[in-house]
Amino acid sequence: AFPTFAVIPAFHTRMDLTEFLPSFNPMMLLHGEQFVEILRPIPTEGRLQCTTQVVDIQDKGKGLTAAGRLTLADNEGNVIAVSEATSFIRGLGGFSKKPGFKPVEGPARSAAATAANIIPKRAPDAVCSQKTTEEQAAIYRLSGDYNPLHIDPEMSKMGGFKTPILHGLCTFGYAARHVVKLAAGGDASKLKNIKARFSSTVLPGETLETSVWADKNSKNKVLFQVRVVERDVIAISNAAVEFSSPVAITSNPKL
Repeated sequence: AFPTFAVIPAFHTRMDLTEFLPSFNPMMLLHGEQFVEILRPIPTEGRLQCTTQVVDIQDKGKGLTAAGRLTLADNEGNVIAVSEATSFIRGLGGFSKKPGFKPVEGPARSAAATAANIIPKRAPDAVCSQKTTEEQAAIYRLSGDYNPLHIDPEMSKMGGFKTPILHGLCTFGYAARHVVKLAAGGDASKLKNIKARFSSTVLPGETLETSVWADKNSKNKVLFQVRVVERDVIAISNAAVEFSSPVAITSNPKL
């Protein structure tokens, strides 16, 4: 199983943010960041114990960010992977300015989950690109993400988009495969953790270009970003992958 499979069980578990937040239009929620940490190889079959937890809520003025953690364990309780998704909800900000507001200390998070991951001001060490298909969102939907924003034109318009956009996690999967190819010789078992910020939307059919930079502070880490070639916008930024062994960056991998 490819490491980013760890995000999939979240589609089938329950973490109702309305238990902690005022009611809001789901079309105003955008996936902001994603972090995955692999502690044991993900089995290709079996049963997982999935536990959800809200780990952070931050006031961003015009909206807020809410981070939820999904912990995947086997039947013996051994943690296999941790997946943290941060959502940006438009229109719910400003609560920290209200009288009597008291911040609540959240549970501890790993340094990799909250790292800024600023790319160097130099040309990337390697680049690869891959074109998505016009049916990409419909295909990715089969993994369990049934958000109508990605399939129904009328619902996407309610969210402020002219046409259904590709799932951020689909772009995340493309990027992870690219980075594994570019920095680990295609060996996904070496991936320890991956963190990404969704900076712009992707439309099904557009081309994703992933660039990687070796991290001068860690021989096992690379920084990366994803650009939408057709519109020259950055879809994924502030992103990094840490491997279990030193990276060996190669150019022009076979995808």
